[in-house]
Amino acid sequence: MKRKKVRPALPAIGWREWVALPELGIRAIKAKVDTGAASSSLHAMDVEEFQRAGKKMISFRVHPLQRNARAFIESEAELLEYRHVKSSGGHQTLRPVIVTTVEVLGIRCSIELTLASRDTMGFRMLLGREALAGRFVVDSGRSFLGGKWKE
Repeated sequence: MKRKKVRPALPAIGWREWVALPELGIRAIKAKVDTGAASSSLHAMDVEEFQRAGKKMISFRVHPLQRNARAFIESEAELLEYRHVKSSGGHQTLRPVIVTTVEVLGIRCSIELTLASRDTMGFRMLLGREALAGRFVVDSGRSFLGGKWKE
């Protein structure tokens, strides 16, 4: 008789969640959980590439709270690469990619994150399926399963 492998149940997250990016100094940012998007993306401004100790780095500013252009966080990270990313509207752009830690429901994991202007978008961050795969299941009818953060 062949035994089935029993997989532990994955934690559920909603279609939008408050997440943290601790390595970037971002304690809380509202993210849209999007299984239709392969990659994750963060709204970034004033993006500049520079060198430090022979490594390519990226500095940028983030407005983590929607509808608040005054509050910002200055961050920097090592540049992984530049990648062509196609938007939901079919427009292709070349974006810088970094690797950082995301915290969702108290669970920390390393993800690739593209930096892009998301000014016209409803969310400052998009959490794509590459970040979710094997870590979470998505309950598309619910929101903020990790709790609400007061803006």
